Amino acid sequence: MADFPFDIVGFDLDGTLIDSSTDLVGATNHALELAGRPLLDKAAVMTMVGRGAKHMLEQALEASGGYDEALMARLYPALLEWYRDHVSEHSRPFPGMIEALDELAARGVKVAIVTNKFEYLAVKLIDELGLSARFETIIGGDTMGKGNAKPSALPIEEMIRRCGGGRAAFVGDTIFDTLAAKNAGVPSVAVSFGFLTQPIEELGADAVVDSFAELVPALERLGQQN
Repeated sequence: MADFPFDIVGFDLDGTLIDSSTDLVGATNHALELAGRPLLDKAAVMTMVGRGAKHMLEQALEASGGYDEALMARLYPALLEWYRDHVSEHSRPFPGMIEALDELAARGVKVAIVTNKFEYLAVKLIDELGLSARFETIIGGDTMGKGNAKPSALPIEEMIRRCGGGRAAFVGDTIFDTLAAKNAGVPSVAVSFGFLTQPIEELGADAVVDSFAELVPALERLGQQN
């Protein structure tokens, strides 16, 4: 088998590796229900995902009657507690994800997760789905300290360090993913099946895939271009 152009492939979590939409909507609507607010449908909540739970709840409050700081302070812990207890209830890998990880492993590639979800929640989700052994490391939105989540380059740089160094690429579904990759100086792949909050063409990714079956060939082409 020919040498693969990347030693490390990093992945965003929600909307990239895992379809966690139902559980994220459940957590959001649990908080809104506690506040007596109208519930939001899945399409609305998915536009709020990508910058962590706090941002998701802030946007949900804004959309359901207006943001209130005191309400936010009361509901945020309740949302996190509910989500912790239901983190993997309906969340599942996207079709073809396991096969793509198998193919990367067969080529000697180390894979890792860099997400803006809290690290403890990301670790819990991956563990409950039985996927922990597949990943070299999991870096959350709080791992590198306040203000250093994606689109900061720091989480991706830390991913590369933890994986022992080498040539890396990053796969995600939002502008935070492609900007983080750009800031870290690594090529990016955007997945069109993710939780898109804007047209995928606006993400500025170096490649776009419509399914996990397309990922390894896309990475091979990227390696030849860069």
